[in-house]
Amino acid sequence: MAGRAPDAAAFETMAAAALERLPQPFAAHLGDIVIRVEEFADAETLAAMGIESEWDLTGLYHGYPLTEQSVWNSGDMPPQVTLYRQPLLAEWCESDVTLEALITHVVVHEIGHHFGLSDDDMHALEDQAR
Repeated sequence: MAGRAPDAAAFETMAAAALERLPQPFAAHLGDIVIRVEEFADAETLAAMGIESEWDLTGLYHGYPLTEQSVWNSGDMPPQVTLYRQPLLAEWCESDVTLEALITHVVVHEIGHHFGLSDDDMHALEDQAR
């Protein structure tokens, strides 16, 4: 329907497509990543990150980076990337990029945390995922 913001399912679809475009060797290590979409981060998450406004967090990686995983983490939940829909929609409206490009940017950045990458490495990976 024209004029309506994409729903959480559409965000999940765009995020999954971004994951599928990631090159090897990264793609081989993404099978257990869970993508979640929430409207906003909760107050506890914002406080833990030192973020005052719920509009300032667009995505978050939850889990141990691959560089820190061990057999002792076997009972933990799988790693996940949470996208915060409302802040992403607001950023999209204020920018000149497509929503798909913005979601790809956030997904790649958060996946970068899964691999323990630097910001420069994440930018290079994002360029490959376009």
